[in-house]
Amino acid sequence: MSDNRLTPPAWAGDADEFVRVEEVVKIYGDVVAVKSVSMSVRRHEIFALLGSSGCGKSTLLRMLAGFEEPTSGRIYLDGEDITNLPPHRRPVNMMFQSYALFPHMTVEANVAFGLKQEGVPRNEIHERVFEALDLVQMAGFARRKPHQLSGGQQQRVALARSLVKRPKLLLLDEPMSALDKQIREKTQIELVKILDRVGVTCIMVTHDQEEAMTMANRLAVMTDGHIVQCGTPQEVYDFPNSRFVAGFIGSTNLFTGTIVVDEPDHVLIESEGLSRPLYVNHGVSEPLGMEVHVSVRPEHIRVTAEQPSGEHNWAHGMVSHMAWMGSYVRYQIRLDSGQTVDAAVPSLVLEQQGALGVDEEAYISWSSDNAAVLAS
Repeated sequence: MSDNRLTPPAWAGDADEFVRVEEVVKIYGDVVAVKSVSMSVRRHEIFALLGSSGCGKSTLLRMLAGFEEPTSGRIYLDGEDITNLPPHRRPVNMMFQSYALFPHMTVEANVAFGLKQEGVPRNEIHERVFEALDLVQMAGFARRKPHQLSGGQQQRVALARSLVKRPKLLLLDEPMSALDKQIREKTQIELVKILDRVGVTCIMVTHDQEEAMTMANRLAVMTDGHIVQCGTPQEVYDFPNSRFVAGFIGSTNLFTGTIVVDEPDHVLIESEGLSRPLYVNHGVSEPLGMEVHVSVRPEHIRVTAEQPSGEHNWAHGMVSHMAWMGSYVRYQIRLDSGQTVDAAVPSLVLEQQGALGVDEEAYISWSSDNAAVLAS
């Protein structure tokens, strides 16, 4: 995948483009929080800004909402330059991490608050409020107050309040962080279904990789104030463009080595950590002799007691740790070189071939199409 820091994606400007961020920079004193970010979001898309704390994702979201003004750069929404528009003049609504519900108001009053502030007629307010509550399945709780609701119910009320004003763009700031794991997983899917029914364009900020992978049509990985990779969850997971992305999205095993054979349809990479060259069944843009890193995901590692028959992509070691995780077993294999490799082996596979225990000899192997070559 290409780095989107300096130029928008190749499809920017097509009929589906809805949000465009051009070379946006935000500086606080001596700190550059956002560094020349450019990106595009399609109409009706759920787009995730994913990164750890302090990477600039929340600052970028606040600039989209109008709560912060860019130091430089432009922001466009549906073809209109909104860079200098105040928040109340933008067709944008933001759902905060804390939900920010008024504790003394009922659910109905909380959802109606913004419409009352705008002077919408009473009959229309009632109709739109219950339309929004029906959408999030909370109409039966209209007379309750926030303290009488569960965390998941409060989250749905906050969403109804955001949607009732019929924004062109919905911004979500860590929308699931206040929910426990079980409720969060269920709510993620429910929220995607609701947004799909409404047809609103949504940009969400999260540090949770699983949340971004579950909810977003596309995601942008951010670090140190800029976007390092943008694409669909599958593209970013299967084809990371750097060691940072490979390690940040899920977990991975990295083998460092040198390209010794460079052909259009394959490369061979010699690594000190392995006794045999790594074979990758596609060409690369890096030159012969260059040091690179090869990423292999744990779920692509096979663990067997017998030596594999192939010439490449296997190694010998000992099982140093194993943990039953239900649908799979997590192995740590200490190779003869001293490097530790993680493997996630489906339980069904182990039922068929037998599970290896701690301190037993093991061989790891993987297919040539399950490796990604990373230059940085």
